[in-house]
Amino acid sequence: MSKIRVAIIGVGNCASSLVQGVEYYKNAKDGDFIPGLMHANLGGYRISDIEFSAAFDIDKNKVGKDLSEAIYTKPNNTKVFAKVPFLGVKVHRGMTHDSLGKYLSKVITKASGKTDDVAGILKKTKTDVVINYLPVGSEEATKWYVEQILNAGCAFVNCIPVFIAREEYWQKRFKDRGLPIIGDDIKSQVGATILHRVLTNLFLDRGMPVVHTYQLNTGGNTDFLNMKEEERLVSKKISKTNAVVSQIQNRGLSIDKENVHIGPSDYVPWQKDNKICFLRIESKHFGDVPMNLECRLSVEDSPNSAGVVVDAIRLIKIALDNGISGVLLGPSAYLKKSPPVQYDDNVAQKMVEDFIATYGWKKGLGNKKARSWKFNSKNKKRSKNRS
Repeated sequence: MSKIRVAIIGVGNCASSLVQGVEYYKNAKDGDFIPGLMHANLGGYRISDIEFSAAFDIDKNKVGKDLSEAIYTKPNNTKVFAKVPFLGVKVHRGMTHDSLGKYLSKVITKASGKTDDVAGILKKTKTDVVINYLPVGSEEATKWYVEQILNAGCAFVNCIPVFIAREEYWQKRFKDRGLPIIGDDIKSQVGATILHRVLTNLFLDRGMPVVHTYQLNTGGNTDFLNMKEEERLVSKKISKTNAVVSQIQNRGLSIDKENVHIGPSDYVPWQKDNKICFLRIESKHFGDVPMNLECRLSVEDSPNSAGVVVDAIRLIKIALDNGISGVLLGPSAYLKKSPPVQYDDNVAQKMVEDFIATYGWKKGLGNKKARSWKFNSKNKKRSKNRS
C-alpha cells in the first residue's frame, strides 16, 4: 500500500495530538489494540503509512517553523505524550479571513506577509488528504480553503462545524471533481456528543421519553476561548444539538427546541485542554413518574478526537484508491456530528465495516467501475449506484 500524504489547516491542539499520535503508534502491529482506532490495520493502511506533507497557520509563532516544533508552540496546551522528530514539513502562511476572532486575536498575532499559494503547495507536495482544523466560526476561511483543495485535487476531512459535506452545492463540487469528502464536525472517541447520543438511545430503547435535556461544556483551550464570541457559535450549537435530537427524530418522536440546550458554556483557563461536560436528561417512568440522570465527563479534548481522524484519513484514502467520489456517508455518519444523513451509531459503524470489507486492500472495482454509497430517503436503505 502507498503512503498517505496529509496536509493540516490549523496547527492547534488537535493537530498536535494527531501528529503526536502518528509518531506514538508508528510501530504498532496489525493485531494490536489501539485506543481510539477501529483497526490497527484499516483496509491495508497502518498508522505508519500516514506522513505529513504540508501545514498552514497564521500565528507568527508557528509560521515558518517545522511542524514538529509548531505543534508544541503556545497557545497550544494539550498533553505531550510523544516527542516528534524533525519532519521537514514547513508551516506555511495560511489565509486569515474570519478565522481570527476578537478573543483569539488577544493571544495570537497574525504573521506578516501574504498568504502562500495553498493549492500550489498541495500539488507540489503530492498531498492526498487535507484536514481542516480551523477555529469554530471560520465560515469564509473554510470555504476559501475548500476551493484550494478542489483546485489541487485532494480529498477533504472537515473536522469543524462549518457545513460543507452536508450541503448539496459542495457535495456536487467534490463529486464533479472525482474527490471524496468526510464531514462535518469531528465526533470524538468518547466525548460529550457520543455519550449524549448513547444515553438518549438508552432511554428511548427502554421506552422512556426525553422530556428535557442539557449538555454544558467548559474548557481552557483556544477553542473554548474562541467560542466566547457568541456569533461564532451558531453552527457549533446547530451541529451538537442536531447530533442528539436526530436520535429522537429517528424514532419518529419529537422534542420542543426550548427543552434542549446543548453547547459550549464557558472558558476556564486553568483547565487547559481538559474539557468537562455536565449532562442531564429528564424523563418519566411508567405512570408518568418523573426521574432524571446527571453525569459528569472529563476528557483531554484533543487526543479524544485524534484517533477518529486517523481512521478518517485511512478511510478516505481507500476511497481515493477506488475512485469513489463525493460524500462518504457511512464514515461521515460514524465519525462526524453533522453528516448529510444521521444514522444510529451502530448502523453507521456497520456501514463503515462494510465499506472497509468491500474496498479495503484495494479490493474495489477500480477507478473506472468504482461505486459510491448513496442514501435512498424514501426507504432509508443504502444502495450502490454508479459514480
